[in-house]
Amino acid sequence: MQTYHNKTVQQTAELLGTDIKTGLTHDEVKKRLHHYGKNELIEKKKKNIFIKFLEQFNDFMIIILLSAAAVSFITSIMQGDADITEPVIILAIVILNALLGVIQEKRAEKSLEALKKLSSPHACVLRNGNELNIPAANVVPGDILIISAGDLVAADCRLVTSNNLTTDESSLTGESVNAEKDASVVLEEFTALGDRKNIILSSTSVTAGKATAIVTGTGMNTEVGHIANMLLDDETPQTPLQLKLADTGKTLGIAALFVCLFIFIVGLFRHLPPFDMFMTAVSLAVAAIPEGLPAIVTIMLAIGVMRMSKHNAIVRNLPSVETLGSASVICSDKTGTLTQNKMTVTSFYTYDEKKLIRLCSMCCDCDEGHKSPTESAILAAAKKHGFDKSVLDKKYRRIDEIPFDSTRKRMTTMHRDIKGYKTIIKGALEFILPLCTDIYNGQKAIPLTSQSKRKIVSENSKMTSDGLRVIAVCYRDDYTKTAINENNMVFIGLIGIEDPPRKEAKQSVELCKRAGIRPIMITGDHAETALSVAKKIGIADDNSKVMTGDILEKISDNELALTINQYNIFARVTPSHKMKIVKALKANGEIVAMTGDGVNDAPALSAADIGCSMGITGTDVAKSASDMVLTDDNFATIIYAVREGRSIFSNIKKAVQFLLSSNIGEILTVFSGIMFGWSSPLTAIQLLWVNLVTDSLPAIALGLDTPDRDIMDKPPRSPKKGLFADGLWLTIIFEGLMIGALALLAFTIGANIFGGITAGRTMAFAVLSISQLVHAFNMRSEHSVFKAGIFKNPYLVLSLISGLILEVSVISVPYLANIFGVVPLNAMGWIVVTVLSVMPLIIVELQKFVSSFVWRKD
Repeated sequence: MQTYHNKTVQQTAELLGTDIKTGLTHDEVKKRLHHYGKNELIEKKKKNIFIKFLEQFNDFMIIILLSAAAVSFITSIMQGDADITEPVIILAIVILNALLGVIQEKRAEKSLEALKKLSSPHACVLRNGNELNIPAANVVPGDILIISAGDLVAADCRLVTSNNLTTDESSLTGESVNAEKDASVVLEEFTALGDRKNIILSSTSVTAGKATAIVTGTGMNTEVGHIANMLLDDETPQTPLQLKLADTGKTLGIAALFVCLFIFIVGLFRHLPPFDMFMTAVSLAVAAIPEGLPAIVTIMLAIGVMRMSKHNAIVRNLPSVETLGSASVICSDKTGTLTQNKMTVTSFYTYDEKKLIRLCSMCCDCDEGHKSPTESAILAAAKKHGFDKSVLDKKYRRIDEIPFDSTRKRMTTMHRDIKGYKTIIKGALEFILPLCTDIYNGQKAIPLTSQSKRKIVSENSKMTSDGLRVIAVCYRDDYTKTAINENNMVFIGLIGIEDPPRKEAKQSVELCKRAGIRPIMITGDHAETALSVAKKIGIADDNSKVMTGDILEKISDNELALTINQYNIFARVTPSHKMKIVKALKANGEIVAMTGDGVNDAPALSAADIGCSMGITGTDVAKSASDMVLTDDNFATIIYAVREGRSIFSNIKKAVQFLLSSNIGEILTVFSGIMFGWSSPLTAIQLLWVNLVTDSLPAIALGLDTPDRDIMDKPPRSPKKGLFADGLWLTIIFEGLMIGALALLAFTIGANIFGGITAGRTMAFAVLSISQLVHAFNMRSEHSVFKAGIFKNPYLVLSLISGLILEVSVISVPYLANIFGVVPLNAMGWIVVTVLSVMPLIIVELQKFVSSFVWRKD
């Protein structure tokens, strides 16, 4: 890609085939418009919303669910049963998931629309020697742009002339201080974007001065265009939960198909009616796949979203809740995220602080509403010291001045008062100190000694190393009016200005580290400033290193991935560098959260596993590209979101364990009955009842469980650690076998003691349903449920009560009993059902006791 900051004005004009005095001709403009296109951000051709909707069904779990719905519907028709609740619910779940997917795809489109809003609507150009005001979309490379204070820059340009020009590039470079521009300089090729003084960038604003410039890039060939292009190319990564559930769905689906096929073949070999065997196989397929799981997970995530919204975190898509809970790295922009994005005077070096700030404010050009952050900070400090700028201007009328420029590095003003005339200079110390012969000691001016100079230089270095922007101030008094004389000045002091850290930033970083999360600062600001802020908030220490943008530019992606763990601070970076950093972290297996508020953060927000934008200071582009918006711009809100994310995943794990162990119990009950040559212990409609009603209520209640006390004292889950790690599959299988064995025992007792097959099915149906309701309490904690508090989850207690009422109603109400093929039980029958149903709680409590005893012994 051609660069122009390392070219002279004449070289740039020759490369772009333009005349800096007259501009392009109208004929040439037409050719270039045809060649380069409009000066607009383009986007991919939008897909039809119906196509987007259909694409959501290209998923193995969804296909299995749809197949289950179709088979269930066919089964109902073949049985002559008008109840099609099962297929309708499955279809509703699938459609809900598809709609959520379509909504998520809209994010990238909104990001581009927000970028377009940044574009300048009009531009002043020089064509055929005439100044013309044209739509910004018609600007072409080679146009001569004429800009002044207040303009929004229409395209990327190489300056031709500049007069005290400053621009606000904070949305692109991350720097809170306005960028000083100078057309005369020629820079090195690898100069960082924020240091290119002879370049102005599309969509940045001119805060002071005026200039002419050659347009070097338009539309997608600008820095903001590159951001748009990265957003176009970037695909939203799947969350860990989505990946884990997809794997689970595939495993369960394949297992269900094999089990169904096996049962069907066994039945045929035993000369059982093919249709009956088909019905049994269908029942098993429905029982094997937890079709309620996607809906339950969605409900849990939605509840998490509602909780987070009450704590100033607005989640833009549901899986983001869980993803943030597994984040191992948080990459944060400095300006506006860890700092206040407001320049503030924080230190002085002087014998008379009040006089220093009064003189310095007199040498300021702006009022408090002006866009110069440095002068705004000085005036705010003056106000705190009791000085009003307008009153000072009346008392000490300015009669002459020499404006600040990038060569002199200082500003000079002359004022008149009743005593005579006062000249004041403020600027960089290296340009102020050589002008001084005296120093103000708090009472009068005394000669400036070599020792005093060394002390001043030392204090300046100390303030600079602390990340402060240092302003030196000197003055001289004259009794008669003369021209401005910058010699024999009196040095009065230094003013240190910084963008201070947010009050809560340090505590938030400490909480991050306690939770095993690595905080990283990524900024467009200078390395010294970044390191200083990082030390203040705890991201860095005295041994920390900073990687700068010029190094990032030179090293490969593989080299960065190998060395990135050595750095927690990245300075002078561009948007593409941020993408490179995020991708290197992800290549190392990290789950990356990225916070930010500017346009420059948008691609990395989109590329990260989860992007968190700021609601108050954040741009529309950043918000559109993010997964979560922090409405209070509070870094600490992320910590609450991490806690909520971890809690949600823990609860989902409980629900998955409960559902799968229950489903295994259902499969075992039917499978064993067929293998032993018995009649099926459960009918299809009984299986559907248990699967949809008895399973779902406790699973949802588990999703509302309170988090463990030490949830933020544990490291993040490893991205490589599966949903069923730490022996969970063995636990699920054990619990499923336990539930299935109890249901089979109830079937045997009922069939042999309480009056035949129907009574046996009734007792198996009751035990299978109620034992699962009781078993849900085992899921609350890895330790004894009585220690965790058996009644501390009111939703789970409510699910038990409502489940019992429904189950007893189905068995006891004649109309419902007839539909479900059950018979009323006598008192002894209910006693047997009760004893068998509470056995899961007793057995699992014993297993927990033995496990804890062995653990304590070890």
